[in-house]
Amino acid sequence: MSETAHDRPLRRMQGEVAGAAASIGRAATATGRAAAHAVRHPQAVMDRVRHLPQTLPLVRQAVTPILTGRVGDWRGEYAYTLGEQAFVYGFPYIYNARLRHQWVTRPRDPATVPYAAVNHFWHAQRLLDASYRDGGCPNNDTLYSTAWVDLTDEPVILSHPDMGDRYFAFELMGITSDNFDYIGQRTTGSGAGHFAIVGPEWGGKLPDGVRRVATAPSPWILILGRTLVDGVGDVPAVQALQARYRLTPLSSFERAGRAGRAGRRGKGGEGADLATLPARRDVLEPVDVEQDPLGPWKTLNAMLAENPPPAHHRILLRQFAEVGIGPGLDVEAQPPVVKRSLIRAAAVGVSMLKQQMLGGEWAQVVNGWRYPPPEMGRFGDDFLKRAADQSLAGITANDPDEAVYLLNYDDAEGNKLSDGHYELRFAPGALPPVDAFWSLSAYDEDMNLIPNPADRYSVGDRTPGLTMDPDGGLTLHLQPTSPDVGREANWLPTPDSGTWFVILRMYRPHREVVDATWECPPLNRVGGRGEWTEVE
Repeated sequence: MSETAHDRPLRRMQGEVAGAAASIGRAATATGRAAAHAVRHPQAVMDRVRHLPQTLPLVRQAVTPILTGRVGDWRGEYAYTLGEQAFVYGFPYIYNARLRHQWVTRPRDPATVPYAAVNHFWHAQRLLDASYRDGGCPNNDTLYSTAWVDLTDEPVILSHPDMGDRYFAFELMGITSDNFDYIGQRTTGSGAGHFAIVGPEWGGKLPDGVRRVATAPSPWILILGRTLVDGVGDVPAVQALQARYRLTPLSSFERAGRAGRAGRRGKGGEGADLATLPARRDVLEPVDVEQDPLGPWKTLNAMLAENPPPAHHRILLRQFAEVGIGPGLDVEAQPPVVKRSLIRAAAVGVSMLKQQMLGGEWAQVVNGWRYPPPEMGRFGDDFLKRAADQSLAGITANDPDEAVYLLNYDDAEGNKLSDGHYELRFAPGALPPVDAFWSLSAYDEDMNLIPNPADRYSVGDRTPGLTMDPDGGLTLHLQPTSPDVGREANWLPTPDSGTWFVILRMYRPHREVVDATWECPPLNRVGGRGEWTEVE
């Protein structure tokens, strides 16, 4: 799935977004169960519906049309159907409004959770281990750098030093969760450079020496940077590089350049003094659904006004406008029956997106491994997948050309991974084909790294001391305890009880990975369930 679906501490935000809708989400779940029951047992439901308490209006609304074949108010039903479509369309706007507000205005744990002013980087301070319990399937390979950037008035210049042969990438995401470009090893090279990120309405001229990347599709964007770390001992070196990452508004960059030419401090980019840039934190505050059940729609309308949708969506937005949904519209001006239906649509919409995401229809399954579609990261006008499999699943998703993450919950026999010992064997010449690196990590049911005495959370091509098989293949051992002497480097610790799953991450994968023609081998259970197995 996506980077942020299963690869980062950022997933914590999803829980908070989903939690904000919990009160109406519970009613929506009850609605679905009641509707299904009504179809199977119409007379019993007819008797019961006469006695439904007034505290279950959503259940009444869903069940009554099924039983009677009549709609009480056509406007309500029409608003509900439009509201469902509008919620799917607008979910990334709603989600990112909350995410942006949290990361810009609410400090928590700055070592692991983003907190930075607009147009400023936040940098993770340490690799995550099993002590981090916020879920989200964090990786143990990179340090993150994130920034919310406002391009409304002028471009922002991203500058980085020479990165040598170290993998790094800055993923550039529009407000809808679609990527629009990358700055990094694969796309722009490893040498030091200045890169202009330009908003959709800007038409000026850039200074010499500044390279323009693809035009952003929205005035607000998210930058998600990753810098490879070769173990805990390499963290200081990565932190030194992160300290030289710069985001500089064009006007400040040009002033610094003029100062440099005049012999004063600064030459633009790295020379710009970040301390002099304003620490702006005045971002749109989403309307709390716990305080106002129409909050998602009010937030969406404000975000659409701030980030105008593309012109070819006008026909769709004209339909949404009929029920008060659109840039700058006032949903409170709608009749009560419409507002009730929109509240229901938002509640059911969250549950629908979750089910679609967890259902796995987005993936191609090979030997139990779930391969993402080639459109991942840029679903565009496929609004359902954009909302569920890209935004809700993980804020954004890497383009497959940048990274592919394969998920696996089952062994070769189709049984859930649980207590016991497993092997993943790559045949000679069949290791994951990548130009950067690959790694395998295991996670418990709560999507956390698995505690273990060895403090090991991944194994991959950079793991020191990997032991190859006599025929040149590679066997990895997934089990609760260390294998025999000489095979410890090939060991990925797993729980001694309960179910778990694994993610194989491949950065800069070869075309056969993207096309799913390279088949990752299955996970084979070794010995009986719960048996100890020595490695021969």
